[in-house]
Amino acid sequence: MEPRRSLGWPILLGVVLIGSIIALGVGWVLVTIAAALGSRNAAFYWAILGVGMALLVLVLVGVIVYLALTVKAIALSQRQSNFIDSVTHELKSPLASLKLALQTLTRRTVAPSQQADFHRFMLADVERLDTLIDHLLDAAKTLQRRPAAGPDVTVLGPVLARACASAVQRYDVPASCVRLEPGVEPHGPATDGAPSADAPAPGGLRVRGREADLEILFRNLVDNAVKYALPEPQVDVTAQATPAGRVTVRVADNGPGIPVAQRRTIFRRFVRLGSELERSRPGTGLGLFLVHSLVRQLRGRVTVRGRQPAVGTIFEVELPAAP
Repeated sequence: MEPRRSLGWPILLGVVLIGSIIALGVGWVLVTIAAALGSRNAAFYWAILGVGMALLVLVLVGVIVYLALTVKAIALSQRQSNFIDSVTHELKSPLASLKLALQTLTRRTVAPSQQADFHRFMLADVERLDTLIDHLLDAAKTLQRRPAAGPDVTVLGPVLARACASAVQRYDVPASCVRLEPGVEPHGPATDGAPSADAPAPGGLRVRGREADLEILFRNLVDNAVKYALPEPQVDVTAQATPAGRVTVRVADNGPGIPVAQRRTIFRRFVRLGSELERSRPGTGLGLFLVHSLVRQLRGRVTVRGRQPAVGTIFEVELPAAP
């Protein structure tokens, strides 16, 4: 999942640092020899001093850069470790459940009603594996290509409605828990109600960008909101146009909220708050990274803030509108 980075820059920096240290050593030897021979050439001393100071500053800058690279590498290693733990758990749990169900159906006679329950559980496990694979593939495709807001135009209403309906189906919550409430409805009055794949709201809003990218973006946002909400989730999705030629989509939940100090880090790759071994909710730490990457590629902006006065979090996505 991590893009390959060129080793040319670190190697060049290392070579420059080694050369600077050698030059400082040679300069020190020359100054020592000149002092031993009793040289009184002031220009020579000032030249050596100037070169030495420049090389010393260069070495200090290089050390600082290497320290920053080391800290980033350690942080990335920790995030990758969390990612491996989460993916391992996400793969092992449904596979173990599928294995147990198949062994039970194979080794003993099960009543038809129990068989139906087993089939339902097995289908849920397969859906969980399918969702995980789709998530990883989405992340890989997002890293490999660079979509941009251009000639593609997408009607926002059906995309938001499908994202809401997908989250309702996946987490098996009442349709009323995820409300699609358009703030602007050019072709009719705004209506509240359960999300539907055929819902027209917000009908007239169009944004620049590929529909596939917007599907991934808003599916992850709504899915995240439902997953981390309270036991009785209440997620509100609103959309409205702005005078500046943009479209703003807000996804608000009633979850525990995100600490202010961690609102910038949640968009990094593999980042999940808390300990990976103490989680009760599935995930890989790629959902919000996908959201941030796609919004940036579509020339938009995503922000996160607390929900006031109620508890919860609001994710606000601003994208360029299309005529």
